[in-house]
This record gives sequence, C-alpha cells and structure tokens, in this order.
Amino acid sequence: MLRTLDLDFIRPRTIASFLVETSAGPVLVESGPESVYHNLKARLAQHGYQPADLAAVFVTHIHLDHSGAVWRLIGEGAPLVYVHPKGAPHLVDPSRLWESAGRIYKDKMSELWGQPGAIPADKVRAVADGERIRIGDSEFWAIETPGHAGHHHAWLYEDVLFSGDVGGVRIGAGPVVPPCPPPEINLEAWADSIAKMRALPLREVRPTHFGSYSDVAAHLDELEERLFRWADTFLSWLQEGLDDQELTRRFNDLETSELKAAGLNESGLAEYEIADPAWMSVPGLERYWRKYHPERL
Repeated sequence: MLRTLDLDFIRPRTIASFLVETSAGPVLVESGPESVYHNLKARLAQHGYQPADLAAVFVTHIHLDHSGAVWRLIGEGAPLVYVHPKGAPHLVDPSRLWESAGRIYKDKMSELWGQPGAIPADKVRAVADGERIRIGDSEFWAIETPGHAGHHHAWLYEDVLFSGDVGGVRIGAGPVVPPCPPPEINLEAWADSIAKMRALPLREVRPTHFGSYSDVAAHLDELEERLFRWADTFLSWLQEGLDDQELTRRFNDLETSELKAAGLNESGLAEYEIADPAWMSVPGLERYWRKYHPERL
C-alpha cells in the first residue's frame, strides 16, 4: 500500500510525505520540515503508526522542506535514514545547511522550517547511484538525479518514482514548473536527469510538491520545455542588465501568467507560491548563468 501524506505546510497540497507499507513495516519517503512535524505524526497515527514503527526513512535531498524533520523521526525511534552521499554529512551536522538557508530566509527560518537537530552518524546511510535498498518484500532504487541539487536522488519503488524536486512541482490540474533555488541549479545536469527518468519503466511520478501523476512522459516533457524556456528568458533579462528587483518582478509575472493561463485561480496560485516561491528562482538562475556561462553575459 502506498499513501500520500499531506503535511499541510501553511496550506494543503504544498508538501507531501509518502508512506509505503512493506512486509518489514512502514517506510517513509520525505519527512517534510520540522515546523510541521506534528502534522506528520498525526498523519502517521491516522494509519496506525508511530515514528518508532518505521522500518526506514528515505529523503530525496537535504533541503529543509524535504528532510528537516528526519532528526525528529530518528529521535523517536525510526532506525535509519537513506540519503545521497553528499547530503549525509549535513544530516549528521546540519549547522552549515541551516546557516546557508538562514542567509535566504533570515528571520523567517523558525516560522518556516522549525528547529535544526543532528542525527547520529550510525543512523545515516549514504546510498550510491543505482544502489537498491531492500526493506522486507520491497525494494527502493536510488536514481542519482542532480540539476535541482547536486545531492539529489529520485527513489524508484516498483514502477513509481518519488521525484523530489528534480521532477518538478505540480499541484492538482496545474502545470509542471521547475523549482530553481540557489545554490546548485545546473541545467545540463537537470537535462541528463530528465533523460534518466524517461528511461525508467514508470507508471507514475510522485513529486514532493505535490501528489501523483500517471502521464509520466507528458509530465517530463513539460518540465524540460519550461525549464529551458524560462532559463533562456531569464538569460535575456540578464543581458539587458536588469537589477534584482526588476528580475524578480519579471520572473514573478512570467510564472503567474503561465499559471493563470493553465486555469489556476487565486487559491491555486497561492499553493504554487508556497510550494515553489517564484522569487527563489531568481538568485538560482542568476548564479547558474554567471557560474557556468559567463561568456553569454
């Protein structure tokens, strides 16, 4: 049995955890942020589970909306968290991760993400690309998928892919949009990851933001088209010499216009803005172009 747990981060349908019931006990994919850990525990309890009942926790990457509550789960009895090797040290010592996030979110850190906590090193298991983790009668296959983050795994369970953020953000009947926050956006790596996902025998893709979708090929095509079109448009604005305020205004207008064109109302726009704040993509895309293609500026 596979269930989507809505963590109600600010509002419904913004951050999910996924509960997989195996013969060895329940497995959780993504913990969400520590700020809504009480919601996660409540969702688990609705299905008859406590954190100590978990057989394992998997995270796609260590951004705080995906892994911020793992230390709480481990502290309450979850046995092990599986994560990309580059992310593992930051679960053991989260100080640099929180410091980096603090430069972006400033005085909103506690309100949005809660509190940091360290995980004992023997409770953190780094997983290599292609490694298959067996939990009871179930198998979870690590698919290294950088682009959104250099430390990103998508997790394949049977024919369902937990795509984290590299598979885009999609809520309800809305479009697929690429989340591009700093500091690790890399378009070439992202394209390779999309190709890698396309090659998998998938029935369904489940992005953390938010839900499950069976039109896998169309989903990935839309993600790739919008990622590169938005990035190219952003490059043209950089070439105009626009300042950050104008870049943010234009990018917000671009995303909002496409969401409205897809039929989203004010409630739908708010869901997308919480799941993937438009302003966050501005420093991410600017850093990408200045770091990897300065010759084009």
